[in-house]
Amino acid sequence: MLHKPFQVLCQFTDPAGRATLGQYIRVRNVYPAGRLDFDSEGLVVLTDDGQIQARIADPRHKMRKRYLCQVSGLPTALHTDRLLRGVALNDGPARALEASAIEPPDVHPRTPPVRHPHATGWIEVVIAEGRNRQVRRMLAAVELPVLRLIRTEVGPWHLNALAPGEHLQLRLHAPVSAPRHFPQR
Repeated sequence: MLHKPFQVLCQFTDPAGRATLGQYIRVRNVYPAGRLDFDSEGLVVLTDDGQIQARIADPRHKMRKRYLCQVSGLPTALHTDRLLRGVALNDGPARALEASAIEPPDVHPRTPPVRHPHATGWIEVVIAEGRNRQVRRMLAAVELPVLRLIRTEVGPWHLNALAPGEHLQLRLHAPVSAPRHFPQR
C-alpha cells in the first residue's frame, strides 16, 4: 500500500522525467492494481499477484473505492442525490454507492496547496467501478469541479495514517474478496 503523492505518475518510469512510483517503492516485480491520475492523491495497492490485481482493478468485481474530494462550490443534498441516482458520462452511466457533503477532513497539506478564488467544499464519494477519471467526471456532471481528490480506501485496505510517499508492505495468504459493507466510522 502506498500513499501516492500529488503529481506522481502511477507507473514506475517516465521518459519525460516526471515523478513516478519508482521514487517511492523499491519492491521489485509489483504493479499497481488500478491507477490514480497524476493530479490525484491517496491509496494505491501494488501487488505481484495477477489474481489480486484483477480482483481489484476489474470493474466486474465491484471493489469499493472511497474518495475525499475538495470541490469548487458547496455540495448540497441535490448534488449527492444526483450522484446516488446516477449521472450520464460519455462512456455510460455512473452511480455513487455513497455520497455525502462533509466538513473539511483532517488530511495532509498538499504541495502546492489548492488555491481557488471561490468557496470550496468537501464531498465523500464511494464507487464500485473505477473507470478513467470517473469520480472527477461524475462530480463535473453535477457541477462540482474537483480541485483535490484523495482515495482513502480500496476494498479492505485503508490509507489510515500513511503520509504522502509512505508505504506499507503486506503479505496476503488468501484470495481477496470485496467486503459487502464497511462499518461506519
